[in-house]
Amino acid sequence: MSQEMTFMQQLTAYTDTIGGFVWSSYLLQPLLLGTGAFLMIGLGFMPLRNIARAIRILFQKTEGKGEISPWQAMMTSMAATVGTGNIVGVATAILIGGPGAVFWMWCTALVGMATKFCEATLAVKYREVTPNGSYVGGPMYYIKNGLGPKWAWMAMTFAIFGAIACFGPGNMTQAHAIATNLESSFGISKVATSIVLFLLVGSVLIGGVKRIGAVAGKIVPFMGIMYILFGIWVLVLHHDRVPGAFMQIFQYAFQPVAAAGGAAGIALSKAIQMGIARGLFSNEAGLGTAPIAHATAQTDCPVRQGFLGMLDPFLDTIVICTVTAMIILIAGEVGNVEIHNASLLTAKSFETALPGTFGKFVVSGSLLFFAFTTILGWAVYGERCAMYIFGYKVSLPYRILFTCIVPVGALNELAFAWSFSDLFNGLMALPNLVALLLLSPVVFRLTKEYFAKLEKEEAATAAPATKAEQA
Repeated sequence: MSQEMTFMQQLTAYTDTIGGFVWSSYLLQPLLLGTGAFLMIGLGFMPLRNIARAIRILFQKTEGKGEISPWQAMMTSMAATVGTGNIVGVATAILIGGPGAVFWMWCTALVGMATKFCEATLAVKYREVTPNGSYVGGPMYYIKNGLGPKWAWMAMTFAIFGAIACFGPGNMTQAHAIATNLESSFGISKVATSIVLFLLVGSVLIGGVKRIGAVAGKIVPFMGIMYILFGIWVLVLHHDRVPGAFMQIFQYAFQPVAAAGGAAGIALSKAIQMGIARGLFSNEAGLGTAPIAHATAQTDCPVRQGFLGMLDPFLDTIVICTVTAMIILIAGEVGNVEIHNASLLTAKSFETALPGTFGKFVVSGSLLFFAFTTILGWAVYGERCAMYIFGYKVSLPYRILFTCIVPVGALNELAFAWSFSDLFNGLMALPNLVALLLLSPVVFRLTKEYFAKLEKEEAATAAPATKAEQA
């Protein structure tokens, strides 16, 4: 047993080392933020100016070819993003990177709006239909169909990373977070949780993307709204501490956290690294997973789906993650020596901030539903990556394997899984970001054509009214 633990510790250390290089200021950090900034500037800051338009489109009925409605496609994408990253991931970023990490999470979200707009637009533009009628798309398809055969190796690279990665960030870590939280908060055994999760996940996945979209379309908006409302309640109860919490975020975004007592300080580079890494883990902007879900939408307009794509990081990180961060900083439990993991930090912070033990139920309920829907969303991602590699017939075997891995995550300690998740998130992002840069002229052209057409339609609608007024 000791040899096994030693091997796993060594493997985790190696994975951390490689992941640290991938996420370093020499590679993924500048590429991620730089790509997002380039796309935002190239779009003329259009995503920031059109949040209201995107929200209107979200509730409009659209017609077109696809498997599920644009709303369900976005909710499937949100299901994968709104998960442990919003609860455990934020706490991890603050514990390791300090309050300043939250600022860098915001940065990934703001530039990530442009990134996800481009991802969703390209996903619909270059998607394909399989012999069984499934609509498939994402980085592997817009690399292959948009950049041409000479880039096929990069498309396959992304698909391989994606098919493997889904077992880490989208499966084991989510199941582990659910099982650990239910055991520590309510004394429910991990064995019982693993069995129930196995049955629930299997019953949904057997119905394919349509059932996943239907389930996500109901659970995600309900839990997201409830979590935000509870967060607002905390901010109102402790409104006098809100300015101080924001001060900590901005102060430590640009300077290291000094050592206190016997504890070591936190370097500024660690705040930046954790903020970007956990920001991407939470909103997945640039990762390349979300466009896989958006490609299934029933729409004939790539840009319209792009608007829905850009709402992902805004709602996920700017809204939901900020709620978690503010509650953690307001509660003041970060320095509590009894808190030894991120999940416990968030739960304790809610308990401290809300009257009675109500906070424990809020965190446990939110984590349960957020993580469960994340498992469902990532099942779609992994399945579509596997379909690209092996063909559409691999769909059902992959769902079965994915379901069987859920109890493994629930029952085992996952230091390696979190390390594995960060590494493969970064490896998936690399080919996707390169593709987005190379295909950016296509997105810029499609966006200009969309707004030009929109202006003509608005002018044509306004012309009869003007003539009537003159008469």
